[in-house]
Amino acid sequence: MSFEFLMTTLIVVLAPGIGAIYTLSVGLSSGPKASIVAAFGCTLAILPSVLACIFGLAALLHTSALAFQILKYAGVLYLMYLAWQTLRQSGSLPIQKTAPNRNYAEITRKAILLNVLNPKLTVFFLAFLPQFIPADAPHPSALIASLGAVFMGVTFLVFVIYGLFASKIGEMLQRRPRIFIWMQRGIAGTFAAFGIKLALAEQ
Repeated sequence: MSFEFLMTTLIVVLAPGIGAIYTLSVGLSSGPKASIVAAFGCTLAILPSVLACIFGLAALLHTSALAFQILKYAGVLYLMYLAWQTLRQSGSLPIQKTAPNRNYAEITRKAILLNVLNPKLTVFFLAFLPQFIPADAPHPSALIASLGAVFMGVTFLVFVIYGLFASKIGEMLQRRPRIFIWMQRGIAGTFAAFGIKLALAEQ
């Protein structure tokens, strides 16, 4: 495993994407434990893309316009739903130090759907991981799996940091509800912007 792969992975993960914004949103509104659950869900959602890269399913999304468009618009609709749901909740102050256990499954489900319904993620892995596979590698699939595992590990650590930071901000905002409401609206707008960006995305 090369230093270039680790540095590239860190840069990619640090860049604010859909998963990072979702983890920040959960940390802000539901506290540190829920943010860790969100980070775990976003990380787990990378696994299908890694498996698709190993088994060649990513190539299908890259070559099939219909498959790409179906998955893309499903992702767009889901992002718009999250934007609407976040905006609807922005009139209240749902900050709590811990989320009820029954909500953890819902947080994980939303996190997984965010990435699974994003075809650009799978296509990204198709373009990203093979760059670090030597042409003479005896077991390229195993190497892709190990690189994917490292990518997931880095993602989880970075997202946990993001979520815990957001939860601290959320605790501070308990005394400033108006600021919290505007931050929630900003997050809703970000989800909507990601939805529009995905809608305009090409293969």
